[in-house]
Amino acid sequence: MRQSKLRGRAAGWLVGGIGMLAAHAGWAGTITGSAHDFSALNWSGGRICVACHAPHKSDTSVADAPLWNHTLSTTAYSLYSSATLKAAVSQPGGTSKLCLSCHDGTIAVDSFGGTTGTTMITAGSNIGTDLKKSHPIGFTYDSALATSNGSLHDPLTKSVTIGTAPQTKTGTISAVLLFGGKMECGSCHDVHNTFTVGGKGSGLVKVTQAGSKICLDCHNK
Repeated sequence: MRQSKLRGRAAGWLVGGIGMLAAHAGWAGTITGSAHDFSALNWSGGRICVACHAPHKSDTSVADAPLWNHTLSTTAYSLYSSATLKAAVSQPGGTSKLCLSCHDGTIAVDSFGGTTGTTMITAGSNIGTDLKKSHPIGFTYDSALATSNGSLHDPLTKSVTIGTAPQTKTGTISAVLLFGGKMECGSCHDVHNTFTVGGKGSGLVKVTQAGSKICLDCHNK
């Protein structure tokens, strides 16, 4: 009888532990349960990764992501500009174009594998094609820009930490935030939820927004 009760308690603890893990699946470190987990949507076939990646017949012309599977946007974007901006902003780079293939609202989220989908991204996640209202991307962030701007940290010497313990990474701005020396969407957001802070719905940001830390890691005032 005692052994039966112990087995029952152990089973209860196991179920409880699994429940806790499931409840926390949206935490950093895994794409499962994150904003980019599409497995609960009918068009995904219960798969998480298929909207962006495919093991076979992928688009090998896309050099910025492995085994790419999603239709790319061909939009020319309206770019951010400001009288105080010292950087030369260009059209978004390859990694940002991958994000914008859903987030600019011109391509359906379920347009992948050579099919044309009908499910458009939700309004709250739709950045649109006018990037004047968003943080500038597609520009080189180097020591020269930091000097001319006067309000940026030197990306080669300023150290930052991304992610939530124990899943963190520390390095210079250039090493952990930039892509080919450029500021892109992935400089602030981690598409795979590997090095992010906060739970589901927090925007997959790499650094906490509390106290504007996500800003102050690059801006020195």
